[in-house]
Amino acid sequence: MLLSPRYRSLIVSLGCLIGAIGCAGKRSAKDLGNIYDSLAQAPDYERNPVIVIPGILGSRLVEAESRRVVWGTIDSRSTNPNDPEIAALLASPMVEGAPLASLRDNVVSDGPLDRLKIRFLGIPIQVNAYEDILVTLGVGGYRDPSREEVQYADDHYNCFQFDFDWRRDITESVVLLHEFIQQQAAISQENSKRRFGIDNPDIKFDIVAHSMGSLVLRYYLRYGTQPLPEDGSLPELTWEGAKYVERAIMIAPPNQGSTLTLKELLAGSKFSSFLPIYPPAVLGTMPAVYQLLPRTRTGLVVQKQDPSKTIDLFDPTVWEELEWGLTAPDQDELLQAMLPDAPDRETRVRIANEHRRKCLIRAKKLHAALDLPATPPPGLQLHLFAGSSEPTVEKMVVDMDTGDFEFPYMAAGDGTVTRTSAIMVEELPGQQPVPRIYPIAWNSKTFIPSDHLGLTRHPIFVDNVLSLLLESRDAADLAAIRSAYAIQSMRQADAPPPLEELPLIR
Repeated sequence: MLLSPRYRSLIVSLGCLIGAIGCAGKRSAKDLGNIYDSLAQAPDYERNPVIVIPGILGSRLVEAESRRVVWGTIDSRSTNPNDPEIAALLASPMVEGAPLASLRDNVVSDGPLDRLKIRFLGIPIQVNAYEDILVTLGVGGYRDPSREEVQYADDHYNCFQFDFDWRRDITESVVLLHEFIQQQAAISQENSKRRFGIDNPDIKFDIVAHSMGSLVLRYYLRYGTQPLPEDGSLPELTWEGAKYVERAIMIAPPNQGSTLTLKELLAGSKFSSFLPIYPPAVLGTMPAVYQLLPRTRTGLVVQKQDPSKTIDLFDPTVWEELEWGLTAPDQDELLQAMLPDAPDRETRVRIANEHRRKCLIRAKKLHAALDLPATPPPGLQLHLFAGSSEPTVEKMVVDMDTGDFEFPYMAAGDGTVTRTSAIMVEELPGQQPVPRIYPIAWNSKTFIPSDHLGLTRHPIFVDNVLSLLLESRDAADLAAIRSAYAIQSMRQADAPPPLEELPLIR
């Protein structure tokens, strides 16, 4: 079936929603084969295994018992989020007086979103977006052992895809990431022992994270699995997660939040012209979405009546007085479906307001933990890929009398995350010229002329990420690894191997 260029482009973009090293087109990947072919042939013990963390929407969600797809199939008839039944299924649960961590429903993550199924004008379309990601990794000799049907590098089992319920609090996903890393480390150690005779108790990973996945990674690196303290203090900065990571590659991270997230919480999110709006009532139940909001200190949300006055988005009374998002009057039908036991609107609004309060408090705590300037420990590298050419919503102006809002100011970015937010640039007011500080100690920053969804398929990204993964290992470390392999090989064979048989990277 042939589609117009407009819809072909749209489908590719939808596929890229899964983020990570995603949607690097086959042409871009194959064109780089000549550059990285010899490096790709190096054995697994000369590289770190890779873990991919997708962004928001990047993991399939299903009902635990029925396996009914809640997210992962886009069909305006069967998964319309404006349908009260579907809205109630996709929304996070709300229970008055219960902590967010205790609020569970029957929806679970069911793997990375390898195929996004779309139905347009009654015609089913399947986007093999995840296979495109594996093509890119395959150029570097990486392979996912759980995907046996994808044969790119038969000699490698060193790429793992982490999936999580992207609706939930980011710190909950951090705990699952740690468990996943431990599982994959055990698999890598077993493979190293079985295939090469190497005992490697200190497996480290290179992790590639897209968008919200970068925030999951950053919290894990800094704090391990520590929860956010209930007393409002910060967790202890231990860099516990950095013990398991050598390279943290972050793509379009909303390190200072995204004003576009606020717009979607107030007006809903529409992924394309022919698909339904994901309404504020649904998005507003999800704790993780509030954790993508811009910081108050950046001054990006101001009053129309007095633009010098910044609005504190983490003050719950602002949302309540303006009847924003989740509790807007036009969302009441969906709110009723999500709270079927609430007898009237007054009760529904009370429960929803309390739920949002909990989400905002949690988001503010998370931001404080992530925003603390800190020097990474030796051995941990932080690499940034960000967009810098697309006009991106930066500032929001709010009429405090009516609650109406507009976005008159744009900035350089990727259409979703501004360049400033991705880098995390802080300006100190009251001084001229205004000094800038950079709380994140990036080892490298690469800027790409593309949008949020297209960054990962751009040839600049594909080339540079493969270079980081394959060419940036320290020569002394590589020599030590080869020596260890040679020694263990000699012990196994009870005789030294010929020098010319030792594996070398050409």
